[in-house]
Amino acid sequence: DLPLFLGLEPGWMSSANFVFLSGITYLDHAGSALFPESLLKAFTDDLRDNVYGNPHSQNISSRLTHDTIEHVRYRILQHFHTSAEDYTVIFTSGCTAALKLVAEAFPWIPEGTKQPSSRFCYLTDSHTSVVGMRGITSSMNVLSVPVKPKEMLLSEKNTLPPEEQNCTTPHLFSYPAQSNFSGTKYPLSWIHDIKSGKLCPTEIPGKWFVLLDAASYVSTSPLDLGVHQADFIPISFYKIFGFPTGLGALLVSNRIAPFLRKSYFGGGTAAAYLAGEDFYFPQKSIAERFEDGTVSFLDIIALKHGFDVLERLTGGMENIKQHTFALAHYTYTVLSTLKYANGAPVVRIYCDTDFSSPDVQGPIINFNILDENGEVIGFSQVDKMASLYNIHLRTGCFCNTGACQMHLGISNEDIRRNLQAGHVCGDDVDVIDGRPTGSVRISFGYMSTFEDAQSFLKFIIATRFSKSDTAVPFQSSVTKLPTESVKSPVQDDYSSCNNANKLAPRMHILDRDLWDSSPAAVKTVKWQPQGTETESIRAAVSETAVPTWRRGGKPITVTNIYLYPIKSCSAFEVAEWPVGNQGLLYDRNWMVVNQNGVCITQKQEPRLCLINPSIDLKQNIMIIQAEEAVICESKVCSHRVKTYDCGERIAGWLSTFLGRSCRLIRQSSDIKSNKHQKNAKGTLAFLIMNELIPRFRANLVISAPESFEEEEWAEISVGSLRFQVVGPCSRCQIICIDQQSGERNKEFLQSLSAARGRKTNFGIYLINQPLCSSFPDILSVGSEVLPVLKENPEIQPPPSSEEKCSG
Repeated sequence: DLPLFLGLEPGWMSSANFVFLSGITYLDHAGSALFPESLLKAFTDDLRDNVYGNPHSQNISSRLTHDTIEHVRYRILQHFHTSAEDYTVIFTSGCTAALKLVAEAFPWIPEGTKQPSSRFCYLTDSHTSVVGMRGITSSMNVLSVPVKPKEMLLSEKNTLPPEEQNCTTPHLFSYPAQSNFSGTKYPLSWIHDIKSGKLCPTEIPGKWFVLLDAASYVSTSPLDLGVHQADFIPISFYKIFGFPTGLGALLVSNRIAPFLRKSYFGGGTAAAYLAGEDFYFPQKSIAERFEDGTVSFLDIIALKHGFDVLERLTGGMENIKQHTFALAHYTYTVLSTLKYANGAPVVRIYCDTDFSSPDVQGPIINFNILDENGEVIGFSQVDKMASLYNIHLRTGCFCNTGACQMHLGISNEDIRRNLQAGHVCGDDVDVIDGRPTGSVRISFGYMSTFEDAQSFLKFIIATRFSKSDTAVPFQSSVTKLPTESVKSPVQDDYSSCNNANKLAPRMHILDRDLWDSSPAAVKTVKWQPQGTETESIRAAVSETAVPTWRRGGKPITVTNIYLYPIKSCSAFEVAEWPVGNQGLLYDRNWMVVNQNGVCITQKQEPRLCLINPSIDLKQNIMIIQAEEAVICESKVCSHRVKTYDCGERIAGWLSTFLGRSCRLIRQSSDIKSNKHQKNAKGTLAFLIMNELIPRFRANLVISAPESFEEEEWAEISVGSLRFQVVGPCSRCQIICIDQQSGERNKEFLQSLSAARGRKTNFGIYLINQPLCSSFPDILSVGSEVLPVLKENPEIQPPPSSEEKCSG
């Protein structure tokens, strides 16, 4: 049966509200909601029509800000069906800051005092930011007690006798209204049961207070604080509206608020204090007492428009709850019934419910994809494939290690062992010893549609049931227009091997009339080898070659040398090329960036592969051309690099060709800033492979007797050059882009995975081990490759996120 969607404004998705979602299936609403265009317009119109000053001042614009903020506080309380008589809204930078505030301000009684000490209890299915509160409680000598969900269901047996319930020692129990891992909704009735003593997380006398982590829950469900009166409710507004980010709130029950403690006081929190003596008297208002400094007042004003737009588009949170659950229920039903021909399930879903009711299950589905034999396909591979279908989802453990361990059967020892093996939260090491380290999560929001659910299911079916085409990748005909080129001269100087890529940090623009010449270039350094010294060093290396080299069999030779002057643009093939301590000279030395200075790769803009840079060392120029087809700092591969801009001419040419605002920048020559980076090999490394050259964007291509032989090497020698093997290259979705046409072939990555046993490794990374000399070495086609085998070929360092970036 098709899901039923209730109460949403007719045609709201087809309007201009979410025009940016065209062609995109966004399924990470638990990570962040998306803001509608009408919210942004209403907010910017407000800012154009009004002047909002600092609310701590007393002038007219400041009073307007103060009054608007107080109105927003009222609107927040109204949204949660409560009032200022019962709750206070304290603005924070987000849910995490709200949780930290509770941990610091709660009236804990530490161990070692005459009266019973406090306990901080939390459900193990909690976000990292909740579990992290124990770091503060520990420093206060307060014990933390983790409680598993199953233990809570049995905790009625722990009910304390009435005489022990009269103890006034304050304890705090925290649990999520909705698990951000599985979408399980824990009973809101726990709030009353715990505070009344009916449920007791641990058998300790005292008075229990409840912190309800509502960040995930309130994004798609109504919360009535008039009925479920938790003491602390932290929220993040971007989870509800998508905008603004960096703004949250702590809703505090006025019954506990007077007992909260605070040591630090910032601007606006003091009614009076002395600078020369230890005297301080706080503001009477609880909100003003805890909002240190000037609040983010423009972002708070944006919240008013968030509530207005949300109500107008959806009719309220109850409609959102029913709408998102209907999508999740439909998707869950189809997913859970998908079977292979042998009857094996296609997915393993991690949940505690049968998706029968929106009162117990939120619009989150957590799962892993299995193969026909029941083996887990790593979440990193699923993420890469999903991106080819323009599906945006989330993978890993979702900042909820407790739920991840519970559902995936990961022991504490497994966590420690995986850490020692190099796996950390947020990386793409998805399977260790055949067992998953995380999973895949999709989540729906109020702007999700039935078509989104269908697109996702079609993606699963297409990648698990269709036969992959491993023949020649799809080739499209390209209608060629006249070749265009552009130039931007850069003056460099070049001195020695140790600073082989040490290029001048300043750009000198030529006279304007030089721009009018047709082909043009970025000027590079002029390099000329010194023959005598070259031969002597090569002879010395030949005589003193050290380890045990691979012996026997056919010789291994370099067949092709490619460099990529501009990251993610076309390859430039050469017969020989200088090599310095950062690899091939000028390889990936330039990059195209968007208007925010962020590097653009073929993952975002496949047409970059149609831009052909080439370098002429004799003329000291780089020529950038494109055969058109009809139809400052920057972060590169997770490394922060110094850059400088190559000018308006090239920026205009690239923007016209790509149809988006962008610029060409060049990495600075400051090698000192990079030489101590542990994983600098991501941008300096070489790739070696023996087929499908254009798609895999290798620097070196070799001929070898055995396929994948290079994966057993520890290091290699090529003439006078020596390279250390860093590790395997984990391929990304760029290999699915035809480098001649810019067209995507979705099956390509899946075919590689199938051929390599669910891995996407192909090729290896090398890092140069330079010799000290006054000039760079030369790498030539036809040179023999002498490898040194690993002592243990089974041991390979896990590829980091930096290592896999070969664009």
